[in-house]
Amino acid sequence: MSDDDWFETALRDGEADDADEVEVDEANADETNADEEDADDPDKSDGDIEPETGAVTDSTDGDPDPVPETSPEAESDDKPLFDDDFASAFASAPNMGGTEPDFDDDGNFGGDAGADGFDASGFDAGGFGGGSDFDGGSGGFGGGPSSTNFDDEEFESAIPRIDIGIDGLDRMIQGGVPQHTLMVAIGNAGTGKTTFGLQFLNHALERGEKAVYVTLEESHQRIVDSATEKGWPYDEYVEDGKLAVVDLDPIEMANSLSSIRSELPGLVRDFGATRLVLDSVSLLEMMYEEQATRRNEIYDFTRSLKEAGVTTMLTSEASDDNPYASRHGIIEYLTDAVFVLRYVRSEDEFIETRLAIEIQKIRDANHSRDIKPYDITDEGISVYQQANLF
Repeated sequence: MSDDDWFETALRDGEADDADEVEVDEANADETNADEEDADDPDKSDGDIEPETGAVTDSTDGDPDPVPETSPEAESDDKPLFDDDFASAFASAPNMGGTEPDFDDDGNFGGDAGADGFDASGFDAGGFGGGSDFDGGSGGFGGGPSSTNFDDEEFESAIPRIDIGIDGLDRMIQGGVPQHTLMVAIGNAGTGKTTFGLQFLNHALERGEKAVYVTLEESHQRIVDSATEKGWPYDEYVEDGKLAVVDLDPIEMANSLSSIRSELPGLVRDFGATRLVLDSVSLLEMMYEEQATRRNEIYDFTRSLKEAGVTTMLTSEASDDNPYASRHGIIEYLTDAVFVLRYVRSEDEFIETRLAIEIQKIRDANHSRDIKPYDITDEGISVYQQANLF
């Protein structure tokens, strides 16, 4: 199927609600699968790809991460993903052909990246794991500087910058994050990662920009309903062609990841999006049993996101052993900015558990190192920049 054919499938997949999807006749689905069973799938992911650099061994102890019964390697005969899901979701917007997002003079992704648009160097001076005011022994906070206040009126930068769109958090970043930054929000269940992503996109949509939301966890309709419940009219954005919500099965995405990597930059540019959210990268990581393969696939995928020329927010589950690290300990090293969302419990049993946010790093930006409380309300996430946790 050609690119033009994908875009001519306007709204047939994107506008289907959950009830319609659930009631699909199983017999018809089986018949369709049988007809397409012998179709070639040259872009399927190869689970045996050798790493481009030195092999990365899995340093975790205990049982390996659970892998679904149907792995990418076992699904080699599935039909191509793009025909009915990924590309057609972009085509569902009635106003295709919007203006392209800005690139730098060299046509590369912004920041310190090299010729390939990707910078896999170590963390900067304000990077991961350093300078925290958190006292892990007691759960208390102290020993660090007081709340940092930036005067953006006096700030000058040659790098175009944007606000994330979360009250309080933007004031913790001098001048805003660099445009086209690749970010990740890491947190355990219930810390607001999905809300973080929805609010990040809504900030751009309110300003007339276009955006893409890719979900591996929820349905198209559930994402739209969750945003609308908080007063963000995602249903209107979709109808007006400003927003593409793409719901993918993580196994299917892993099977067709090489196709997505090659086609995603062009699809996003054609749609005219300036921001993109992937919720969550952890489910994609789980599709690869071997740590070396997992790292290479995610590395290549993040490169394609940077080539798309959009400001991107990924969400990731936190490690069970370390709330400051992602589940597989990979994505924080491949992104330009890391936000950690977590629970903080006081030693006083009569004080309720609080939610806290910390900026671990933002490449090419000055930011506060304070750990600040936040709440998830019916209007989204609010960070209390001037408040202390307890």
